Amino acid sequence: MSADLSTGPAPGSLPAAQQPEWPDPAALADVERQLAALPPLVFAAECDALKERVAAAARGEAFWLQGGDCAETFAGATADAIRGKLKTLLQMAVVLTYGASVPVVKVGRIAGQFAKPRSSGMETRDGVSLPSYRGDAVNDIAFTSEARVPDPRRLLQVYNTSAATLNLLRAHTQGGFADLRQVHEWNKGFLRSGGATTRYEQMARDIDRAISFLHAVGAESETLHRVDLWTSHEQLLIEYERALTRIDSRTGTPYNTSAHFVWIGERTRQLDGAHVDLAARVRNPIGVKLGPTTSPDDALALMDKLDPHREPGRLTFIIRMGAGKIRDNLPPLVEKITASGRQVLWVCDPMHGNTIDVGGVKTRRFDDVMEEVRGFFDVHRALGTVPGGVHVELTGDDVTECIGGAGGLSEPDLKFRYETACDPRLNHQQSLELAFQVAELLADR
Repeated sequence: MSADLSTGPAPGSLPAAQQPEWPDPAALADVERQLAALPPLVFAAECDALKERVAAAARGEAFWLQGGDCAETFAGATADAIRGKLKTLLQMAVVLTYGASVPVVKVGRIAGQFAKPRSSGMETRDGVSLPSYRGDAVNDIAFTSEARVPDPRRLLQVYNTSAATLNLLRAHTQGGFADLRQVHEWNKGFLRSGGATTRYEQMARDIDRAISFLHAVGAESETLHRVDLWTSHEQLLIEYERALTRIDSRTGTPYNTSAHFVWIGERTRQLDGAHVDLAARVRNPIGVKLGPTTSPDDALALMDKLDPHREPGRLTFIIRMGAGKIRDNLPPLVEKITASGRQVLWVCDPMHGNTIDVGGVKTRRFDDVMEEVRGFFDVHRALGTVPGGVHVELTGDDVTECIGGAGGLSEPDLKFRYETACDPRLNHQQSLELAFQVAELLADR
């Protein structure tokens, strides 16, 4: 049943940052009506199950792995691309599970991550200024005046592409593609190909022995052949998210059925804004990105608004400070929230604070990414708190968008396969290398 949010502020009455300037309000309203009549993409009970896993990760009884495209595209939603991202997440999860000795909660930035906030509303090339590309949910990446006009009909394509992606993901995760032995064979292939240094080989051998032991003693439970994969995206476009908000028939409460987990970005977390207000009303597990300017009082105010009842698993703080700032800026947040007695899942986003410009091309250094992860773990180790997860932008393809890593990508390599629609992503090899290094940190934990 479609949700009636009329008890709160009227639509459009609260400030909503990072929204497109839709040229035809009537067309937008018609699209909203169509979306509101469509079936939910996910179900309330699934969101509740994920909330339990968030709570476990916050207690250190699980580890959160969230990854996928910076910005999905309609053209990129092919079976091969979807399978490649899933394969990468599954491979990372096997390594992390061994390092952490706890279950890994696998969350994709997938089946809905079609919109992006931008630092400027306009883009200028060679003296020509046009509206910025805000993701395929809004306009087209081609730099023409026609392509950059926001078109609300694209929101229907977001729904349809997300539904098709979810259908394939569910088939793969429940149909044998995620079998633990097969995933580990993929990782052994990664090692044989020279994709990682010898420091990871011992861990891979230990994982191999553990899997062989399970097979030898007949531990053939369904958990070895099937996995749960949860979907997530930034709750950015207010009209789309409101239209997909539905009332759960079991509880009579609203859920955002566009994804299991939605987060509020650093640019849209205004306490009196529409994004925080909408997130406060739905019962999904919710995330908030916190950058280097976040004060402890800011974080506590967000907790008061989004989690007033202190519900385990309700709230995740996704930290994006930058490698050079995390050791100084994160401790005051963790200390004050811990002293308040509240539970939150702390997750490290080591990507967004480490973007650099190389000759007009956005990239990230793998060493900077890992340095922020290490800083995140160091802070929590010093304070006796739980480093609960990582959130990375990645692809299953062999792109050349981030430099460094065992593959030795350098600045001249950026031109070969720079394919992202927005921000640079770790490629398949770099993603697995990150997983092995995080697994070492988890083993130390």
